[in-house]
Amino acid sequence: MPDVHVLAIDLAKRSFQVCGTDRGGAVLFNRTVSRTKLIQLLSAQPPCIVAMEACATSHYWGRFGQGLGHDVRLVPPIYVKPFVKRQKNDAADAAAIAEAALRPNMHYVAVKSAEQQARAVAFRTHQCFVRQRTQLINALRGHLAEFGLIVAQGPAHLKQIVELLDQAGPEVPDAVREIVRLYLDQIDVLTLKIEELHRGLRDATQENAEMRRLCTVPGVGPVTAGAVLAFAPDLRAFSSGRNFAAWLGLVPKQRSTGGKTRLGGVSKMGQTDIRRLLIVGAMSRIRWIVRKGILPGSWLGNLVGRKPRMVAAVALANKMARIIWAIMTREENYRMA
Repeated sequence: MPDVHVLAIDLAKRSFQVCGTDRGGAVLFNRTVSRTKLIQLLSAQPPCIVAMEACATSHYWGRFGQGLGHDVRLVPPIYVKPFVKRQKNDAADAAAIAEAALRPNMHYVAVKSAEQQARAVAFRTHQCFVRQRTQLINALRGHLAEFGLIVAQGPAHLKQIVELLDQAGPEVPDAVREIVRLYLDQIDVLTLKIEELHRGLRDATQENAEMRRLCTVPGVGPVTAGAVLAFAPDLRAFSSGRNFAAWLGLVPKQRSTGGKTRLGGVSKMGQTDIRRLLIVGAMSRIRWIVRKGILPGSWLGNLVGRKPRMVAAVALANKMARIIWAIMTREENYRMA
């Protein structure tokens, strides 16, 4: 099909909608193909623009298309939605992707390498296990509260459970004691796996120069550095640190019109994991300076004195994002001013 200029694919697991358009944007075909047929189609098609939504499995298909010489363009789904005409279905989605890919000012998502996705898998697994452990701890604390046994939050207080059970005596049935041991054994397994994953991230920091450079920023540790390298594109693609902070959703949401500027809370329209970790790191820095004493006349000290801590943490996270952009684009370690 030499006339095909754009090959738009609406991705799925087994059934894919493929829309082919010519240079003028006219639809040549729009049909459903299987996974095997899609591979054959991409292999037989002369180099063209292959457009997809930046969603699950898109980076795999992006690497596959690039390997065949195609110009792969991953379009954010929010930018495709305005081009969907009337009814929402696979054929309309594929046609919308083809139209969005030809817009001159469209922003695209960079195709991630296998190494980047490997870092993302390690990070996601670490966060998943942490959530599962928290869920188990909260469930265990809730069960024990039904028998008058109150345990403080956090994994550090799990050792008190055995002491409380010994002191409770026959008031706690044996069946409950067995279930508590089952919970504790499962929590221990997850804690061991979490420590192994964290150790792997820490070891990667020693081997990777970019991760070491990121860890020089106060409030950024191995987990945050791994998230930045896993989920952020090449930071040179951003023209400034503020653009990177905006991509993370750390800038105010604008509701401006008629020359009147109205700013609200942070937009939260960017990468969730990096934004959350930067805010957590900023809050830890704020707690540290409050405990150790605020330096008089410092930017952060004045901010904490005037604003609520969470507002100050978001502002500090914004500044950390701009620092990260600066040190990564200039290939320099962070230096305290």
